[in-house]
Amino acid sequence: MLVIIGYLVVAGSVFGGFALAGGHMGALFQPVELLMIGGAAVGAFLVGNTMESIKATISALPKVFQGAKYNKGVYMELLALLYELLNKVRKEGLMSIENDVENPHESQIFSKYPGIASDHHVVEFMTDYLRVMVSGNLNAMEIENLMDVEIETHHHEALAPSHIVAKLGDAMPAFGIVAAVMGVVHTMESVGLPPAELGILIAHALVGTFLGILLAYGFVGPLGTTLEQKADESTRIFNVIKVTLLANLNGYAPAMAVEFGRKVLVSRDRPGFLELEEHVKQKR
Repeated sequence: MLVIIGYLVVAGSVFGGFALAGGHMGALFQPVELLMIGGAAVGAFLVGNTMESIKATISALPKVFQGAKYNKGVYMELLALLYELLNKVRKEGLMSIENDVENPHESQIFSKYPGIASDHHVVEFMTDYLRVMVSGNLNAMEIENLMDVEIETHHHEALAPSHIVAKLGDAMPAFGIVAAVMGVVHTMESVGLPPAELGILIAHALVGTFLGILLAYGFVGPLGTTLEQKADESTRIFNVIKVTLLANLNGYAPAMAVEFGRKVLVSRDRPGFLELEEHVKQKR
């Protein structure tokens, strides 16, 4: 929603200001210029990226119009789930969660937290390292190193669409200049026309530069920034799992391990200590 509002503010400010200054809106409507700029941008997008990157970018774009996927409610469910799993381990031993880890979609514990259970990537990350803990073949330091590598790989992959869109935004002014130069070329080959008509052709050519800059800094560039923030949000939940499991591996009780995970969250998403404790009690 904020993206749409922002776009409306940008368009309203620029075109509204132009109209208030006495400009004629019809002069800015140049579909041929848009065809040149948009077509060149799409072509460069296809040339400069692999099919996997193109698919990832196209899949990521709709997410900028959605709210945050991981909010306070989701994190409270995650921490409550981790607490229940670790508490079961403390009471019954590591082998007691083997069935929960191997078949999370059939687990009674996971079924209490549908918001987490429906997220394939989060469940896979969590169960993979719980499985490692059950096997008992790695110590806490080795598991931490492995987690860091996986989280870094995930973050790098999640950032790819934002980098692609940002680079495309950086190229838009250049495509606008190309369209403007083409307009100037057309004007120069029409020097026999009356001055008034030549002035119109020059104005049309300048619109290309205007559109390229506007699209770059008002529309495409900010979209890349939003995608980057979405990627950061998707990585934070893995860090919560990492810190909680490592705290438990280092000997902390489930309640304290969950507290470690709570501290990773930003203030907007972090539940209070008593708030989380009450939520855990309700789920149990």
